[in-house]
Amino acid sequence: MPRKARIDTAGALHHIMVRGIEGCNIFRNDDDRDNFIERLGKILFESDTSCYAWALIPNHFHLLLQTGSVPISTVMRRLLTGYAIYYNKKHRRRGHLFQNRFKSILCQRDSYFLELVRYIHLNPLRAKIVDSLEELDRYKYSGHSVVLGRNKKAEWQNTEEVTGMFGDYLSSARRSYRSFIKKGIAEGKRQDLSGGGLLRSAGGWEGVKALREEKVYQKNDERILGDSNFVEQVMSSAEEAMERKYKLSAEGVNLDSLTNRVSKIFGVKEKEIWSPGKFRRIVEARSVLCYWAVRELGVSMTMLSREIGISVAAISGSVIRGQKITEVKGLTIV
Repeated sequence: MPRKARIDTAGALHHIMVRGIEGCNIFRNDDDRDNFIERLGKILFESDTSCYAWALIPNHFHLLLQTGSVPISTVMRRLLTGYAIYYNKKHRRRGHLFQNRFKSILCQRDSYFLELVRYIHLNPLRAKIVDSLEELDRYKYSGHSVVLGRNKKAEWQNTEEVTGMFGDYLSSARRSYRSFIKKGIAEGKRQDLSGGGLLRSAGGWEGVKALREEKVYQKNDERILGDSNFVEQVMSSAEEAMERKYKLSAEGVNLDSLTNRVSKIFGVKEKEIWSPGKFRRIVEARSVLCYWAVRELGVSMTMLSREIGISVAAISGSVIRGQKITEVKGLTIV
């Protein structure tokens, strides 16, 4: 059965889970964990991606990310490829490190944001890496200690949005947040936050059965965590984005025609756009080209990096810059 395409858009909230192949450990020691954290922070900054919660377990990890100007699949590809190369070289191993492709669930923010933060941050306690909430407060490899202000390793983590939901004053907001985390310990593992689509949306099998007894049938998708209306809205948006790509393709829009249009808009030669020059007008033209190519045509950053001769990180920055330029100047792709 063919796997479904990922659903993503700027501002989308994703619960991401990645496991080691055949259950193997992907973090053997603190050096591995520190390398991963540093690598993650750098990529999040370069891609304008927000991280609200995270936890590292020896054989897997969880992230709660919000898509910025760069697709979440690109962010994760950079993270997983770079870390796997480091890990295999350091530990003298070969082959795949991660099990299949990463699992990503698009989440309804209003209903699940805090529940997901709690679910992810309690992972080290449920996995018995720490034995108590007090130990979790000090655990360096989970975002919980960062929210409490006890861990400076991950200054890239967006803690303001989490604490802001518990009050205006930071000290009291942190106390309220910790109480919220403590209440979640007794709930155990929440299957509805990581299981199948309808199971998640209805709050478990009891919820599914209750709905069916009332002859209520919800729209659901295994890639989405949210109520029926949210699922329908997300699917509709995804279909619109796909239709836009097909429409552009049908109108003959490709990299060549895109380069020609950008060339005319900025008054620069096409070959200059595809070179790593640093003149302002060329940089702006290249940024818009990268933004439209990645976000509208679905061209990979790796391919653009190879063709232009600059790093994937630089392409990522160009996409972010290109979005701002198109919005300020009111530019359209056709």
